[in-house]
Amino acid sequence: MKKVTLLCLANTREATLEQLRDLGIVHLQPVTQRESESVEAARREYEYVRTALEILPPEPNGKPSGLSPREVVEELWKLIHEQRALEDETTSLRHEEQRYRPFGDFEPAAVEALRGRGIFVRLYQASPGAKPVVPDDAVCVELQRDKTSVHFVVISRGPVEIENAQEIPLPIRSLTAMRQRLAAMSERQRAIREEITRFSGDYAQVAALLADAEDQWRFAEARNGMGVGAGEVIAYLQGYCPAEKATRLREVAPRHGWGLVVEDPSENDPVPTLLRYPRWVKPIEPLFELVGILPGYREVDISAAFLIFFALFFAVLVGDAGYGALFLIGSRLAARKFPKTPRKVFTLFTVMSVATMIWGVLTGTYFGIAVERGALAAARVRWLTDPENVKHLCFLVGAIHLSLAHLWNIARNPRSLQSLAQLGWIGTTWTMYFFALKMVLGRPMPSFALPMFVAGVVCIVCFMTPLRQFKSEWFNHAMLPLNLVSNFVDVVSYIRLFAVGTASFAVANNFNATLAPMFGHWASGLAAALFLLLAHGLNIVLCLMGVMVHGVRLNTLEFSGHIGMQWTGIPFQPFRSVKQPQMES
Repeated sequence: MKKVTLLCLANTREATLEQLRDLGIVHLQPVTQRESESVEAARREYEYVRTALEILPPEPNGKPSGLSPREVVEELWKLIHEQRALEDETTSLRHEEQRYRPFGDFEPAAVEALRGRGIFVRLYQASPGAKPVVPDDAVCVELQRDKTSVHFVVISRGPVEIENAQEIPLPIRSLTAMRQRLAAMSERQRAIREEITRFSGDYAQVAALLADAEDQWRFAEARNGMGVGAGEVIAYLQGYCPAEKATRLREVAPRHGWGLVVEDPSENDPVPTLLRYPRWVKPIEPLFELVGILPGYREVDISAAFLIFFALFFAVLVGDAGYGALFLIGSRLAARKFPKTPRKVFTLFTVMSVATMIWGVLTGTYFGIAVERGALAAARVRWLTDPENVKHLCFLVGAIHLSLAHLWNIARNPRSLQSLAQLGWIGTTWTMYFFALKMVLGRPMPSFALPMFVAGVVCIVCFMTPLRQFKSEWFNHAMLPLNLVSNFVDVVSYIRLFAVGTASFAVANNFNATLAPMFGHWASGLAAALFLLLAHGLNIVLCLMGVMVHGVRLNTLEFSGHIGMQWTGIPFQPFRSVKQPQMES
């Protein structure tokens, strides 16, 4: 990235911003932060149109209403206001209906008429354990009792006070009237939905209006963020653009009369991140967007390693070739059903599906069944059928994964003495690996493990902090014992791959075993098939949740922590019209 400072005459600010927006290559950084009514008004207009568009169902073949986009938005907002008012009234009235239901259906006007004749009818509610005190000259009639409350009425010739009970005021209308009003509001809400659907043919026009509103909002923000100087004769803005695009900026600057400074950003500049993924790594981009993570400008891009290890983690956590086949079929069908969805989304699912199928075949697991005989059993790796070996493999993957992080740090600064500290961390990581094997699996530690640990700690202590920075970063040395313990915890945490994968297999296997006897009769067999479908569906959901929790975590926390990543990236968002195609990443 290059930092760009652009100067123009103050009276040409709008023209300059329009020309810069047409270029669409500069990520703007506000020079000033001040409140602006024009920006707020533009934002409100954008939200106004966006809300209208959100309730409008897209219908490519729908018939336009004939109204202008602005008129459509106005009509939709009339319906939105009415819909919201009906929803609020419905919520309130349902609560009221539930409150008065225990007292039965009566006409409040009749009760008021009795009061005019000196007969008072009052409604009360008390807890089941309470003992309301009713005067002798009053009649108490209990109407309903449940575990939480008692509802009753008190009839008297005059006003009375009832202790240990709460008086409930008379309703405005009867239960019948409440229910009629609820039914009428429900019918009106249905009619409103139909009226909204009438405008579905205007979706494209309203979407275009929204794009214009967003452009105006971004334009107002950009103008408000510009600075002024030289007695407010000169205006200027700052931002960032990709280094290869700076040449284009230099070419057009003289043509528009701009002053231009292009320089390398400083250490403290909030530089945005623009990732350009290799083609084979592009499938990981949807996951980054879903989780909301982006490496900082000065942080390393680990997307390739993330994809490889995430595929491995996905496969082990799901661990079933049958599920993998379902994922693959589902992703292919979804790609046909939703052709406008970016292809990389389905490519990611395809990669994960194939990885899961491979792991399932190697372990001989199909829909919760461990295959012991036949052609499918011949394809499995017997070593992976032993749980102890899978635990061992998880620790090994963890040690390799974390060592890769430190090797990456060495590759970034091979001539730095801090690389020796990274070698030390690799040594301690493998010591923790051997220690985990001893603690969990009872394997003996090799004789070189302890000397390797000592050498690693010495390298870390001596080279983790440059001498000139020791005064300000001495705390890192004080935290070293805790960091070494954390290193062990990080290695051991990879056992979650085995734990979650085994749990998902156990759930599927137990459902299979429980429901298998029901297949003796066609009726019970049909019910068993339905239950199995639901059970495996639930298990698949749990597997995917495990992937999001554990598979993502091992990359974004354990691995990223060892490589020193904090995922502080600011997405590169060039100032451009939303109608322009996005810059390819």
